[in-house]
Amino acid sequence: MAHDGASGGGGPGTEIPDQGLKANAIGFLDALVIGLNSTSPAYSLAAVLGPIVALAGIYAPGVMLASFVPMLLIAAAFYYLNKVDQDCGTTFSWVTRAMGPWAGWLGGWAIAMTGVLVIGSLADVAVHFGLLAAGLDSWAANTVIRQTLTVVVILAMTAVCVIGTELSAHLQDILILAQVFFLLTFAVVAIYRIYAGTSTLDSIEPAITWLNPFGAGGAALTGGLLLGVFIYWGWESAVNLTEEVENSATAPGKAGIWSTVVLLVTYLSVGFAVVGYAGTAFLAENAGEEEAIFAVLAHEVMGGWDWMVLLAVCTSALASTQTTIIPASRTALSMARRHALPPALAHIHPRFRTPDVSTWWVAAIAIGWYLIVNQISENALLDSLTALSLLIAFYYALTGLACAVYYRRHLLESAHNFLLIGAGPLVGAGLLAWLLVESVHDMSNPENSASGVSWIGLGPPLVIGIAIAVVGLAIMCFWRLRDGRFWRERRGVVDPDVVHGRKS
Repeated sequence: MAHDGASGGGGPGTEIPDQGLKANAIGFLDALVIGLNSTSPAYSLAAVLGPIVALAGIYAPGVMLASFVPMLLIAAAFYYLNKVDQDCGTTFSWVTRAMGPWAGWLGGWAIAMTGVLVIGSLADVAVHFGLLAAGLDSWAANTVIRQTLTVVVILAMTAVCVIGTELSAHLQDILILAQVFFLLTFAVVAIYRIYAGTSTLDSIEPAITWLNPFGAGGAALTGGLLLGVFIYWGWESAVNLTEEVENSATAPGKAGIWSTVVLLVTYLSVGFAVVGYAGTAFLAENAGEEEAIFAVLAHEVMGGWDWMVLLAVCTSALASTQTTIIPASRTALSMARRHALPPALAHIHPRFRTPDVSTWWVAAIAIGWYLIVNQISENALLDSLTALSLLIAFYYALTGLACAVYYRRHLLESAHNFLLIGAGPLVGAGLLAWLLVESVHDMSNPENSASGVSWIGLGPPLVIGIAIAVVGLAIMCFWRLRDGRFWRERRGVVDPDVVHGRKS
């Protein structure tokens, strides 16, 4: 359906500069691929599988299965909110319509800052594993070379995003095919060697009982769910492209939902293979070493073909570097055209019809953050990534709540509405809110941070999260005084035809 007056696309109190984003630039499958690549499956597994095993042992696949539940419920919220408002600002626009401008602005700020925090790290991983795959281990160990190449990668991926959504999608198609092929090859070889008895580590024959998320106890499940938020995060990039996808009312939301399902299958397959081949002791001992999970383990499983797995992690991080720019830049565009941020960020490139100014700004801030934090210490960069879980849980929970609030007058009209539009998103929001509180409690202890040091008596990740929130509040209040038009917008009204599926 078209934008209405309360959405980010037009109507009273809004202005659409230039000619807007390029409509129908990509299709459902392209959006699905972008949603998958945004999560960086291979990199996410490399970063998180070890810590999950350290917590849950052989029940790590069960924890990853449990982590899927809140993601699926929030994906449903994205689907139903996108049906009524196809705005590239997603959470920002929807929360504004349902709960007012203050909550909407904070949701948009959280999305934009997740990109700033993670883009540099993703590009760094792409460079690091790419150099390892090419046999250039000395380059990978050289800080200056690695950081220089990381900046080059960020600039190159940003240029691809600016040049066009179609080019971005075509590149993502290639990267996801390479990544999935390499990961599945690794999983098949590992499982074959388990049953052939040729594993070089303490292998364990996989069992269906590994899918029990409660097998290791409630504490392990809690910690694993916190990590699970990270490995599934990113699928909503497909919905951020809603204004550029064919059948924009339904296709982006479906792409988001299917992304979570495909991710679940991928994570469980590789999880069973890795835990079965390496055993829990090796993974737990190397939980803090990303290279141990796929660099060292790849050599154990694949021998001289280990470069395939290294290249999978490289392409995974490279793809995610590009796709992570999309939500941040599109959210900034949406906020700017609604007068919630400076209007220059709403500029659309006249030829490529992409948000060039906001895209380059996201890249510039991400590069600055990456270089500055690396000067503090490598652990500081890891702590900034840990702070991501706070922002992710916040805006996902906010979106789930906004879905139930927005459709509140229609929830009792049918069991479908009550379960899928109301109860489901609310349960997802509740789980994520609980995880947010647990994260804050955990991060308040400096000993739980990557560096183990204390910043003003708290763990560095929590300090970073608080600082981002404070800066966001300061900018919001400043812009409210500078230009209050966004805060005077009226909230949207639900279209009954959309609720009952008579309009899309």
